[in-house]
Amino acid sequence: MTLFESLLLLLAAAIVLLQVARRLSLPYPSMLALAGVGVALLPGAPDFPIDPRTALPLFIAPALMDAAFDFPFSRAKRFWLPLLALALGGVLLTALFVAWAGWALAGLPFAAALVLGAIVAPPDAAAATAILSGMAIPRSTDAVLRGESLFNDAAALLLFGVALSVQTAGAVTTAQVLGFGLAAPGGVLFGMMVGVLLPYATRFITGTLDSNLFQFITTFLVWIVAEHLHVSPVLAVVAMAMTVAARRSDPSSPRLRVQSYAVWGAVVFVLNVTAFLLMGLQARRIVGDMSGEHLRQALIFAGIVTAIVVVVRVVFTLAFNRTVVWYRARRGQEPPASWQQATLAGWCGMRGLVTLATAFILPDDFPQRDTVVLSAFAVVLVTLVVQGLTLAPVIRLLGLDQRSVGEQELRTVRLGLVKAALERMAIEADEEGKRLAALYRIEADALDQPARTEAFDRHCALSQAAVAAQRAELERCRLAFQLSDDDYNFLLEQLDWRELTVLPAEATRINM
Repeated sequence: MTLFESLLLLLAAAIVLLQVARRLSLPYPSMLALAGVGVALLPGAPDFPIDPRTALPLFIAPALMDAAFDFPFSRAKRFWLPLLALALGGVLLTALFVAWAGWALAGLPFAAALVLGAIVAPPDAAAATAILSGMAIPRSTDAVLRGESLFNDAAALLLFGVALSVQTAGAVTTAQVLGFGLAAPGGVLFGMMVGVLLPYATRFITGTLDSNLFQFITTFLVWIVAEHLHVSPVLAVVAMAMTVAARRSDPSSPRLRVQSYAVWGAVVFVLNVTAFLLMGLQARRIVGDMSGEHLRQALIFAGIVTAIVVVVRVVFTLAFNRTVVWYRARRGQEPPASWQQATLAGWCGMRGLVTLATAFILPDDFPQRDTVVLSAFAVVLVTLVVQGLTLAPVIRLLGLDQRSVGEQELRTVRLGLVKAALERMAIEADEEGKRLAALYRIEADALDQPARTEAFDRHCALSQAAVAAQRAELERCRLAFQLSDDDYNFLLEQLDWRELTVLPAEATRINM
């Protein structure tokens, strides 16, 4: 069986698993990683090695770009303290505790043990975004978790580079220290520079498909160029995305926006599915050359490292939360978050492809390389499967299920949008303005007075019936060869957009 055929079979299996995960309300990354391990242990299972130099830009860069574009700078400014604490303090503390375990229990040199700590310390952006997308948790907690996953990789990768240099060369030179110190600000500045210049370049690209292709090429190029410049590629991509989003004083055209969201959503989803499957499939490659007593000891150590990673994060988030609550109480201020939110943030520490790919980068002569790689794999698998599968019950147990609150907030915002349209129509005295205002008033009454939803429901039902009649007429014209295929698809898409405006909210969301 060829590589292409094997990959098709795996993706077909992924589709089945996605249906199971959706029906059981389970996060798909956990299901896919666990299934990948199961497939890897089967006789004759395909071997899909991960090339770290390719995997990181291919799988991580688009996920970072997609997440950072939707994370405005104002939100980062608002939650700067918890973001800084988790992205720097949490990562460094986890790395130090793991380093102590590697030095004391596995006999690793401290620099090598610190390399292991840097590998397993950062939660993964793709995993966090994929799992949280199906959850309804407090907005502040969701913002902190998504924002943290954008920045912690940079801190961990910089620590990894320093520790690996010490381990391989025996010391770090002044030039290396200066380079590592400039990597983070250099990545931010490079990304911001590209973000400032990018809108000028996009003015010359008018096609929607051309624009989509240009967006992906730019994302990959920024990562690759940042690596060649020896600055942080993670921060470069994040800074570019946030700069582009912040500088858009004039929104893009609706056609380009709809197309971009659809394309980016589909591509990032496919890349996530492939990445989580590939992570599970590395099980045989990792344990294949280990056997007997060595494997048993390595598994025990991997279990200890995993426990440290989970416990340190939970304890750190709770300690940070209680410290902030105590400080704000002394100043007579409201606490920013409850202990339940801190516990949830501590439990949302899923590791992913960055951890595994960084472990595979290690040179062959690295001390106890097989044990280190196995430990990284164990952390990824346990956090994805155990924490991912238990996340929904933990949210309910902590009383943080915000589905009803989210629906009410959405209703309030929708009512505000409709009232804005009514205020605009109030200054129009002609018949067309009055007719349009009447349609908006039906929706406003349904949102503001739930007892009067019948008129809006009737309006939506009639609108759907009208679109169905139009679609039937369009199909008749197509069969009668009265228009070209391009014109048929254009009109069909317009009818689809019109129908989306009158469908129930649950029928218009993209499910992942």
